[in-house]
Amino acid sequence: MFHLNAIIAIAFRDLTKLFRDRIRLVASFVFPFMFIGVLGGGLNASFGDRLGFQFLPFVFVGVLAQTMFQSSAAGVISLIRDRETDFSKELFVAPVSRHGIVLGKIIGESLVSLTQGLGIVAFGLIIGVPLTLASLAAMASVAFLAALLGGAFGILVLGNVREQRTTAQLFPFLIFPQFILAGVFNPIKDLQPIAALLSRITPMTYPVDLMRGVFYSGSAESALAVVRHPLANVVIIAALFGVFLVVGTWLFVRKERER
Repeated sequence: MFHLNAIIAIAFRDLTKLFRDRIRLVASFVFPFMFIGVLGGGLNASFGDRLGFQFLPFVFVGVLAQTMFQSSAAGVISLIRDRETDFSKELFVAPVSRHGIVLGKIIGESLVSLTQGLGIVAFGLIIGVPLTLASLAAMASVAFLAALLGGAFGILVLGNVREQRTTAQLFPFLIFPQFILAGVFNPIKDLQPIAALLSRITPMTYPVDLMRGVFYSGSAESALAVVRHPLANVVIIAALFGVFLVVGTWLFVRKERER
């Protein structure tokens, strides 16, 4: 119970910080809206009929999963800031499991991501994306999985860097190529062999495809827009999360001990 309370406290610390950081709160909504409204709407008019499905919902679902993954991964950067201000030093000497501390951080950033996802869903309803209560409930579960995987991915990256400046330079290089390889804005069902291989080793690919599998479930568009069976994506996400969490935590804690 003590460790559970510690995880909850760490998680809600990040959620509280979000509502105090108005700039981050506004920025977290602006870019997804631009991606969905401007890019998605433009591509829908140009390519929607050729693909056999409406492109705007396709982009909406991809951006929702991408935002959950990216926001959680980027939010974990604050552990670097905590390290530089010696907050993490105080945190890691507390009688709490180090994996619990990191897990609390990931859960906190996942909650932050879900808060941002509510705004994206509201925007999707405004622009006419067909969403039902059943699909929203299923997509909420996928969104949380995407955020958890993103947070674990962020921990893995942080375990290999020492300074916040390095992380700020490295994250865009690791995140932005995943937009294309994961198929956030483009179908990836029939890629060339090299691109297909890169797509398979891209972590963001699986929550994006899982989100689409839930959204298009039972429809004719599923065969065109979805690459893998949802269960296969869930298994891969769970395996990646476990590996990233264990390895990333071990690397991060090792750097704490070397300070």
